[in-house]
Amino acid sequence: MKKLPIGISTFKDIIEEGYLYVDKTLFVKRLANKGRYYFLSRPRRFGKSLFLDTLKSAFEGRKELFNGLFLQNNWNWEEKYPVLKISFGAGVLRNQKELDETFEGMILRLKDKFNLELSDISYKENFREIIEKLYQKFNQKIVILVDEYDKPILDNITDPDTAALMRDNLKNFYSVIKDSDAFIKFVFITGVSKFSKVSLFSGLNNLEDITLNKNYSIICGYTQDDLEREFKDRLKNADLNEIRNWYNGYNWLGEPVYNPFDILLFFSNHCEFRNYWFETGSPSFLIKLFKENNYFIPDLEKVEVTESLLGSFDVDFIELETLLFQTGYLTIKRQKRVGPRLKYELKYPNIEVQYSLNDYIIDYLTLDPVGKSKHQDALYYALEAGDPERLHESLKRLFASIPYNNFSKNRIYEYEGYYASVIYSYFATLGLELIAEDVTNKGRIDLTLKLNDKVYIIEFKVSDEASKDRCLPLKQIKEMAYSEKYTDKQTSVYLIGITFSKKDRNISSFEWKKV
Repeated sequence: MKKLPIGISTFKDIIEEGYLYVDKTLFVKRLANKGRYYFLSRPRRFGKSLFLDTLKSAFEGRKELFNGLFLQNNWNWEEKYPVLKISFGAGVLRNQKELDETFEGMILRLKDKFNLELSDISYKENFREIIEKLYQKFNQKIVILVDEYDKPILDNITDPDTAALMRDNLKNFYSVIKDSDAFIKFVFITGVSKFSKVSLFSGLNNLEDITLNKNYSIICGYTQDDLEREFKDRLKNADLNEIRNWYNGYNWLGEPVYNPFDILLFFSNHCEFRNYWFETGSPSFLIKLFKENNYFIPDLEKVEVTESLLGSFDVDFIELETLLFQTGYLTIKRQKRVGPRLKYELKYPNIEVQYSLNDYIIDYLTLDPVGKSKHQDALYYALEAGDPERLHESLKRLFASIPYNNFSKNRIYEYEGYYASVIYSYFATLGLELIAEDVTNKGRIDLTLKLNDKVYIIEFKVSDEASKDRCLPLKQIKEMAYSEKYTDKQTSVYLIGITFSKKDRNISSFEWKKV
């Protein structure tokens, strides 16, 4: 078995040192044949850097590296091009000074690599000089590859002023590329987020965005065929369905794919299921947006966005749903057309993301990370046993454990969505099938969950102590005949109505019925 290329994004090293490589060189040929200027957005740890380095080796004419790969007999190896490969991926850039230092280091490395004489002017003009002088020196057009193009902005996404400053400086730098069109053979720019052309690429509006192009949907990531072919020897004692449920599911309007980082670490750790990808980055900036918008967490089950909202954002207009998609926490479930507009339904890609993101959200909703595991176990066992009374007691203990200071600076406890969000996030960490606002022919169920042969239909209300409608949730379930959707001989259906007290900040009424 070949070695697993964990954390290796240099194509030459992978090939020469005998690491496993899933052949993506077909896309090198396709891109080179069809155009010149490309942009691709994919989440972190998805193989973008490796693909960029593969492009670099191909355009430099490194034929010896492509033995046995698609490109070996499908490329003009006689033509070689000077390649400018730029990356903003190293470290965190927190201010203008650190960005300037990055530009300076970048220019100096390119100057030394190609033995060029440059004027003592701005980084932007030095970049222009490098392109033109390389063209003159090699009598050949230039290939420009930009990796992590957006990282200086994302490093500061919670500080709009600094993020805007980074954006404007990068915009100025990237504008050189379009102005140098006469000297350029090929451009490929990649990163996590797609910023609007108006905000970042107004000077480079000739980029073809292939992020949602079906022809390039599997340009990064492993397909199911890749998994079963390339990792065949490692799959002998593994459950393919469980691997698929845990790690597959990322979709850009084509075949769903696995995150390579997950798969490589999964096999490296003897097929142990863990949240490998999620652990490589903290979604703290997303949590900040959840807080600022009092986001109803169950809505993550039914996100629907327009093409314009899904495609790009700016530091002056950040939509949570856009960030969730671009950073990989949500993916495309289906595309549909509504009149002249394209719309997209989004979903969690897989169990890893659903579990991990909601586990993270629980900490900010409850401020009780120590007791979290205990509550998760108690809820799961109650649901598995079909014991609503046990579920009632578990939920009461859960809400009783939330520190009082979680409510001291706000009135979040008056918000029905808060209680539903806590319960939903806990259930989402249990690996259950959840349906938020489950549609029936008579209305919408607040939350439906399925576990083995059991279905739980749940309605929530928040009430004042003096309210006379404390038992309305169960009554509503019965009157709207919500259970008809799930009643059959093989399924036990539990109807549960839960009312929360604003005063006690806990459950004041819990009624249930088995049908």
